[in-house]
Amino acid sequence: SQITTLINHKDKPKRSDKTLQAIQRVGQAVNLAVGRFVTVGEAIANENHELKEEMSVACIEARRAGETIAQLTDVASLDHPESDSHITIFTDKTGVVKAARLLLSSVTKVLVLADRIVIKQIITSRNKVLATMEQLEKVTSFQEFVQIFSQFGNEMVEFAHLTGDRQNDLKDEKKKARMAASRAVLEKCTMMLLTASKTCLRHPDCESARINKDGVFHRMRLALEQVIEIVTDSRPNGENEMAPISIYSGIKEFKNKVEGLRENLYFLSKENLSTMLEVILEHTEDFTDSAYTSHEHREHILELSKQAKMELEQLVSVWMQAQNQKTKDLMEDLEVAILKTCQCMNELKREVHSAATSLAADLLKYHTDHMVLKALKITGVEGNLEAVAEYTCKLSEQKEQLVEMCRLLRHVSGTEPLEITCIHAEDTFQVTGPQIISAAETLALHPSSKIAKENLEVFCEAWESQLSDMSMLLREINDVFEGRRGEKRVYLSLPRPGKHNANLKALKPVKLDTEEQAKIAKLGLELHLLTSDVDSETEKWEDQENEIVQHGQGMSSMAYSMYLFTRGEGLLKTTQDLFHQAEIFATEGTKLASALQAFSDQVHNDDKPLLLLEAEKLISMCKQLQITAKASAQGKSATFTKVDACILKTRNVMTLLCQLLPLCCKLLRKNKAGNGCLKPAPPWREDRIRTGTNAHTPERRAETFGIKSLENHVTNMTFLESK
Repeated sequence: SQITTLINHKDKPKRSDKTLQAIQRVGQAVNLAVGRFVTVGEAIANENHELKEEMSVACIEARRAGETIAQLTDVASLDHPESDSHITIFTDKTGVVKAARLLLSSVTKVLVLADRIVIKQIITSRNKVLATMEQLEKVTSFQEFVQIFSQFGNEMVEFAHLTGDRQNDLKDEKKKARMAASRAVLEKCTMMLLTASKTCLRHPDCESARINKDGVFHRMRLALEQVIEIVTDSRPNGENEMAPISIYSGIKEFKNKVEGLRENLYFLSKENLSTMLEVILEHTEDFTDSAYTSHEHREHILELSKQAKMELEQLVSVWMQAQNQKTKDLMEDLEVAILKTCQCMNELKREVHSAATSLAADLLKYHTDHMVLKALKITGVEGNLEAVAEYTCKLSEQKEQLVEMCRLLRHVSGTEPLEITCIHAEDTFQVTGPQIISAAETLALHPSSKIAKENLEVFCEAWESQLSDMSMLLREINDVFEGRRGEKRVYLSLPRPGKHNANLKALKPVKLDTEEQAKIAKLGLELHLLTSDVDSETEKWEDQENEIVQHGQGMSSMAYSMYLFTRGEGLLKTTQDLFHQAEIFATEGTKLASALQAFSDQVHNDDKPLLLLEAEKLISMCKQLQITAKASAQGKSATFTKVDACILKTRNVMTLLCQLLPLCCKLLRKNKAGNGCLKPAPPWREDRIRTGTNAHTPERRAETFGIKSLENHVTNMTFLESK
């Protein structure tokens, strides 16, 4: 960022003292930052001899480049730098560019080398865990098991810390979600491995106990392997990962291609579009063929599938004509066909979403009492093998229902991280079901065994925990669909061009050019940092359904879209999109102010005036933003001024929001003394911890992977010996 500022500075004939001082400060800041960076790099080199030489060379290059930049920007004391014999950024800008290139190259090299070391550490830690697991599988005495499991627990804690750091560093949301899923499996399986192994040691001749233990070891090995695949970005035998396409992602891609016909009539073939639709409709068969889909939903999905084929046929017909003859009437017919096709696909998406979420809601409600699990525990303790067999059949049926639910939810999850969470949930039900059955059979065969009873409890708890996670996952999927939450990078309520416009001859959209983007970049970056701060504050609230939190999250999501606009990215493509977004943002802010006023009635009288004052400030700021967003602007210069004003006023609102959220949380805690309003996010949501939160702190990692509980478990291992 600092180097970009230096390279892009304007070569003006007159240079004020302020400008000279600013340039010198930037140069010194770069040099200091490089110095700190290189110090860390050199420390890493000293600890890793195999890469010491390469790392040292890269560090020396970086330090040299940083010092060169500091020398070239040492201009504050020069009255006439251009006439002085001292070489500066003004007399040798090429020198700064060369130094900057060398610096970026050497810094990149240091980062790559450090990354190789981190990967090596994780692989080494995994290998230690695997070696100890092999020992655990072969033990035959309790005393030996206690010693090895203590070592295993410590190794798992180390592995959890290393992979937690790595997860936070991952930029790819999909990989981050896969890592979170694998680490969640390892967390739960560590506890399962303990009780399953103890049961096997207590009942060495019991086949069901052996099957139960083998299942845990197998699952842990798969999870460890997946972590290494993610870390090394590789697949076994070089094969590529082929994730199944969901209906949502298929519809999204199909609509993008259809809407692309507005810009270019020749960029794809009609066969390509037809194939894409066929794939989507094939996936809808997962719903129509499912025994759990209601008759009404099945009929609607089939009807919309048929309509989608007809709309595409009409679109292709007009499209082919427009390729041959671009008349005004044909282009308007094409626009209508595009809108009708996209509308039909939206209705299909809405229908499959309704089918999947209503099924999930019904199943989760039906299974909340955990009657089958309770019955298995009771009949197992009674040693009633016949009753256990009956209830294991019922659990198998329940498992099939929940697996089907996860498959259908994956199609409508809306984001890749949520898709991966659905796949993880499906795997968990698939594996945990048979493990509960083998644990129940073991208990039925040994009804007086305390360890067999404890083992069944652990697996039942894992099942109940996954059901609880499904309720939260369902809420997240609904939030994404309704545009309340989900991926930070999109605001799903954004209207697309032409959606609310009956006249197809829309105004020509205006975009920011490169120079305008550069002017507004700093303001956009400030907005980005504020969205991170707001996200960090909202994640601290226990009640994520609180009205204040929901409005805050919505405003943060919209502000992030506006930041992306300043970079020429995201869904806000034109200035008109931005102004419309600013209006919605202001409306959301006004709703938040109303929620604050309602909340003020619940707080102590001493705190009420402050809260009401802040709410009034927010209302005033939002009104100003709405006035600015609605004001007309003619011409390029006036439009850019309006854009700048909207971003500035949005930033001011977000600054106030950063102060309001912790204040409200503090007042809520004050009112509910003893209950608390802070709690960590559940593990499956860890893949959406955003930049700017405190996710990288040891405490956070410990909570999300259950490290604290694992550490406590390891330190209290002596109870095994007493048993």
